[in-house]
Amino acid sequence: MNYIYLLINLGVIFFPLALSFDKKVHFFSKWKFVLPAIFLTGIVFLIWDLLFVKLNVWSFNPDYIIGFKVLGLPIEEILFFLTVPYACIFIYECLNAYFPANALQRYSLALSNLLVGLCIAILFFGYSRWYTLINFGFLLLVLMYVEYVNVKFRFMYKFYRAYLVSLIPFYIVNGFLTAIPVVIYNDKEILGMRVGTIPFEDHFYLLSLLLMNVFLYEWFKNRNTK
Repeated sequence: MNYIYLLINLGVIFFPLALSFDKKVHFFSKWKFVLPAIFLTGIVFLIWDLLFVKLNVWSFNPDYIIGFKVLGLPIEEILFFLTVPYACIFIYECLNAYFPANALQRYSLALSNLLVGLCIAILFFGYSRWYTLINFGFLLLVLMYVEYVNVKFRFMYKFYRAYLVSLIPFYIVNGFLTAIPVVIYNDKEILGMRVGTIPFEDHFYLLSLLLMNVFLYEWFKNRNTK
């Protein structure tokens, strides 16, 4: 049972890694952009993770981790910030390669505006809860920068499509993590709304994690073409 979280990580990355040599996507040729994006984003989210452990926002069930820790975090949690972003950027690139036509292009700005408004509203009502405050505050900052400040390259319409598809494995993986549970949330630090066993905030945690990864991935690609 101590290998559950580790096995979940391996399951997340197995197929994306195995299919990275697909001839149409050529994802392996983009690792030079993928890996630095994952590394830089991972640093930010690991600091966030450490803070949440200190603030007792969440903890890890010792029955489902191997017990090896780095800076107080289970090694499986650190691997999470490699396996999940890799799998989701892979989904992003597969969709772009196989389905270049994207109807979300005309709606992406409106969707971003809606999310900005949602973040502000939730921060107004949920600022007293650490997970809610940091989660939606961070998403608001990243979203506003990517959508309103960054004008050099546009990708949000592609990002939203990939995010929606990524919700399918998200419900499977996070469903396991929160149902067993591997990750234990402090109910005092979340809004209390859940989809099954998954806290409402986790959907936007995933959104922030993927948005920062994809933005940096696109930034590295854009810089390389100059």
